[in-house]
Amino acid sequence: MVRALLPFAAGIVLAEEYLLPLPFVWGGLLCCGAAALLLGRRECLFAALLLFGWGVAELGRPGGDPLPRGVRTEYALRVADGGEGVVGAWRDPATGAWRAARVRVLLRADSTLRLRPGERLLVGGWLRDFPQAASGYGALMRRRGLAGTIYLAPERIIGCEAPRGLSLHGAAVGRLERLGLSPGAAALCGAMAAGERSTFPDELNEAYARSGTIHLLSVSGLHVGIVFMLVRALLGWLPLVRRGHLVRNVAAILLIWLYAAATGLSPSVVRAALMCSVLQLSMVSSSLYVSGNALAATAFVMLVARPGWLFDISFQLSFAAVAAIFAWGVPLCRALRTGIRPLDALVASLAVGAAATAATAPLLAHTFGTVSVAGLAANPAVVPLSTAVVFAAVLWMAFPVAGLEPLFRAVLETGCRWQNGLVLRAAEWPGAAVGAELPAWATVLLYLLMTGATVAAWCVEREKKVSLRP
Repeated sequence: MVRALLPFAAGIVLAEEYLLPLPFVWGGLLCCGAAALLLGRRECLFAALLLFGWGVAELGRPGGDPLPRGVRTEYALRVADGGEGVVGAWRDPATGAWRAARVRVLLRADSTLRLRPGERLLVGGWLRDFPQAASGYGALMRRRGLAGTIYLAPERIIGCEAPRGLSLHGAAVGRLERLGLSPGAAALCGAMAAGERSTFPDELNEAYARSGTIHLLSVSGLHVGIVFMLVRALLGWLPLVRRGHLVRNVAAILLIWLYAAATGLSPSVVRAALMCSVLQLSMVSSSLYVSGNALAATAFVMLVARPGWLFDISFQLSFAAVAAIFAWGVPLCRALRTGIRPLDALVASLAVGAAATAATAPLLAHTFGTVSVAGLAANPAVVPLSTAVVFAAVLWMAFPVAGLEPLFRAVLETGCRWQNGLVLRAAEWPGAAVGAELPAWATVLLYLLMTGATVAAWCVEREKKVSLRP
């Protein structure tokens, strides 16, 4: 799958620079595909995959939208998850007539205004384009299909309608709110367990970024893995009944995707959910689970569905970190194994953290102009706390049993207080974050060097050792 992914991704990159007629792209794909099947040539298969990525990117290219820019008018919109909204209609300022639309926008609300997913609003204001100065940010938002930003304030809201139906994200956040946690604990639990970061304080967000633990605030592989283990533990009794193992496998996959939907289906969540699904299917089919192949297959499927994710920083960071853990972290853990479980757990945490930090550092330096070095020391202490917090929060979201609120509240308050305290102290360390700006060519060169060194290390023939002990 790695060999298939590379030309496919190259086609998506080329489609960003060069626009070709779709009939030409799909015609070339059919010709190259037929030649690959008839002649069995790898060059033809490579060309077919490249043209397939090119064609998928052309089809997924966001089109223009009819909304006016910088003109005050009225919008009928529905609040979506993740701070987004969908404009369903807008009033033409020239004629006063309402025009239908279906355009996704980014919502920025006043701190006194609490938006709920599914809520329908009639608002007056402007659709503002993304700042030209932040060209990278604007390009990222446009690739995600967002047309611009609408700023909301209480005085701009003309009408409001309560959410219709059931919102998984809203239900998850609502169950956490029932615990009555303190503001800091509620914000941390909402971000790590439900993917709700709209209420997270800016100063605390900056501390997590400086301490190298910002990845804990975005629901990703760590969080989905915790839910995966929880689901398997809760369904562990099913194989005792007739055909229970089949029910267990289907239920585990469905529950993982239910949690992914409740957290907003970000690229990192989709990647983790796909890999957990592949792992579950490999266990039921008794087939070998090859982590690198599963990671490449997951990226291929995601890019077929959303080719713009290739340029999404969260997609890039997620796959770079996981690939480094598989390629560097796991072998390093095996090489440093001592047989003493507590020591091995500490070494494994340091090795995995170092691998993920090294793999994501060039991307962070290129995108944000800073690299955190405090994360190497902070993550081994913070990750176990975050695991306990996510485990308790997800367990409460799944089973909000009346009468157990004090227990869950005490556990979550304690875990969040300790975690935030450690992060704030790590952020205050001298040299916790180092400013470093990398140009695009240097970033690509660094990753090519990393890939070359990894492949060279894999190609080294290992010395065979035969033990003479009985």
